[in-house]
Amino acid sequence: MTLATVGPRACAMPSISPAAFIARWQHADGSELANYQLFVTDLCQLLGVPAPDPAREDTRDNAYVFERRVTFHHGDGSTSTGRIDCYKRSAYVLEAKKIRLRATTRGFDDAMQRARGQAEGYARALPPDEGRPPFLLVIDVGRVIEIYADFTRSGATYTPFPDPRSHRIRLADLADAALRVRLKTLWSDPLALDPTRVSARVTREIAGHLAKIAKTLEGPGHHPELVAGFLTRCLFSMFAEDVGLLPQQDGKRAFTALLETLQKNPQQFVPLLTALWREMDSGGFSLVLRATLPRFNGKLFKQPEVIALDRDQIGLLIEAAYADWTGRTRHLRHPARTRPVDQRAARPRRPLHAARLRRTPRPAHRRRALA
Repeated sequence: MTLATVGPRACAMPSISPAAFIARWQHADGSELANYQLFVTDLCQLLGVPAPDPAREDTRDNAYVFERRVTFHHGDGSTSTGRIDCYKRSAYVLEAKKIRLRATTRGFDDAMQRARGQAEGYARALPPDEGRPPFLLVIDVGRVIEIYADFTRSGATYTPFPDPRSHRIRLADLADAALRVRLKTLWSDPLALDPTRVSARVTREIAGHLAKIAKTLEGPGHHPELVAGFLTRCLFSMFAEDVGLLPQQDGKRAFTALLETLQKNPQQFVPLLTALWREMDSGGFSLVLRATLPRFNGKLFKQPEVIALDRDQIGLLIEAAYADWTGRTRHLRHPARTRPVDQRAARPRRPLHAARLRRTPRPAHRRRALA
């Protein structure tokens, strides 16, 4: 095989370890122009994704390049040209800077916001037939990556992704495998990060687990309403631990940790879960979780009937518990610790059967109103 037969993506990029990447860039204080393309190329290497392609003269061919040319159309009918630092069609616009201020200062934040504004302008200047990308990446070379998203692809509002507390990734954070997976997905399948799609997928998976449990429980003669009430209490407990209403134990979520313990000793499942739900109904110190609990109001745990499960059935509950429940129920408001938690605002208005977990996504304008 000659070099002429090898396509531009045929050769895999040599990998770089997170530690080597961080060590390579933590002291890089050269200018943006000197370093940003190398930084992005090294980042691609770290993530295991292809680096940008060589640019062509015809801009329409430049789907993944550095210095992508765009044309700005002004209100007076004039035009001007700009260049996107790095562009990947249907994925992101990347704006790079080298900010010579400490990352903990207001001045640094202001500079990053100005760079975000530039990136938004570039996204809106893209040709209509290309559409606006779902992501903006704002980079302070060698120090910080900020992520903004607009999954409507209208370019109207790019918001911090996944949320304002965790959209900023510092260089040292790239040692976290989960963050690298998020970035790799942003490169390779960006719309897979759309929370509405993730929510629908996770809901289907959870519904599958719970449908299996419901089927095994209704088969032996348990009344459907008893099964529905039991599963509803399980679901609310999973939700409560995800939003912080139940404590963590040794760094693990308390209800999930309890289920894992009970899977090893299924004969303790009924007495311990009954005791926990009674403690959640009354509030105060929990002997089961060895922590103080808020009072969960609303009668959901007033008669905490528990159905005996075997190891396999408890295993299905554990699989459901490992899902992220923070997006499953939008009506719960995080209460003050001194107030009871009203489940009437959080749980479904009718008994929850596994099949009812499939929910119709809200229209885009309603999602924005809730954000």
